[in-house]
Amino acid sequence: MNDQRMVWLDCLRLIAGLSMVGLHSTADPMGLPWVNYEPVERVIPLALRSLFYTARTELFLMISMFLLLLSLDRRSRGYVETLREQAKRLLIPFLFWTFFFAIFGLIKATQFGYLSDAKAQLIDPLSWLGFLVLGDVKYHMHFLPTLFCLLLFYPVFKLAVTYPVLGVLVIFFLLARRELDGFVYAQFWGTEGLGYLTRLIKVLTYVGYGLIAGAAVGIWQKTSKENLSQWCPLILLCSVILFLFKLIATIKTIQTGAWQFSYLPGYWADFLMPALLFCGCLVLGHKSWPSSVSKWAKFSFGIYLCHPIFLDLCEIVLRPFDSSPTVQVSSKILLVLPASYLLVRQLSQSKHLAWTVGLGPFPKFNGLFSQTRRLQ
Repeated sequence: MNDQRMVWLDCLRLIAGLSMVGLHSTADPMGLPWVNYEPVERVIPLALRSLFYTARTELFLMISMFLLLLSLDRRSRGYVETLREQAKRLLIPFLFWTFFFAIFGLIKATQFGYLSDAKAQLIDPLSWLGFLVLGDVKYHMHFLPTLFCLLLFYPVFKLAVTYPVLGVLVIFFLLARRELDGFVYAQFWGTEGLGYLTRLIKVLTYVGYGLIAGAAVGIWQKTSKENLSQWCPLILLCSVILFLFKLIATIKTIQTGAWQFSYLPGYWADFLMPALLFCGCLVLGHKSWPSSVSKWAKFSFGIYLCHPIFLDLCEIVLRPFDSSPTVQVSSKILLVLPASYLLVRQLSQSKHLAWTVGLGPFPKFNGLFSQTRRLQ
């Protein structure tokens, strides 16, 4: 394959960013499947959620690892230097948004009646440990520390570049995750260590997604477009079957008002659909994709980081009204998405804050300090 811009990858980035807005908008304000409403009122929100679920954060992870492996192929550097670069790129914005959401969360806490608990968290060292290690200050912040930890294994992913068949090991790793999670939840439920143990399991077993990214790099570099295209029908067939499993899980959730964590086919659908979406776009990467996608894709990471700001505000505004789940979900998507885009666009134009959404250089504190000394 040639080195022209991979618009198909930009399309995936955009899909991942938009999907997370939709995903977080289709649950109720407490993150539950609209438990206080009748089953018929849950149909549209949860049907939409089943579509958005095909592009979970695992898709972002594979995109990030794919891009890292490509960059290492083009510009070789050592393990320590690579991790230093990634730490700067991921963890500095992570710290900024962690402190921001820790304070910003008090607004929703005030309106939804859990302000005292939110304030207690701000002065609790264990809560801050969770904020900084697990990213549990907000439901979406887990992505950045998880991605960084996963990148520690990138030498393993490089094996899959040479031996793409290793990508199928994602099935083994996901099976291991389900079994390990089941044991840990049963043994450590209600303990402080549960979140750390499950995160450790997540990082170790998500190595499978790294192997898919590595395999994708090897396939992209070594396979002709004719040979890639022949895989499209099989990927599509597998996707349809998995989506049918997801629909069954969705119907069960609509009927019961509870997430179907124990439904095994639903588990495989949730965790394999992002991989199939990634592979499907890969094998069609040589096709003509709209170039305008690339202009929008650069904002996807920022939209992912910023959208909970407006989601919280929207839920606060909607709270006094007895709106149906469908009205709430559509209102949130239609308001949160453009507002998030406008904020990210504005931040991207600021030379001081563009780095917070991955669209600008980090501030040069040395220059600031030297200017301060001259003023003194």
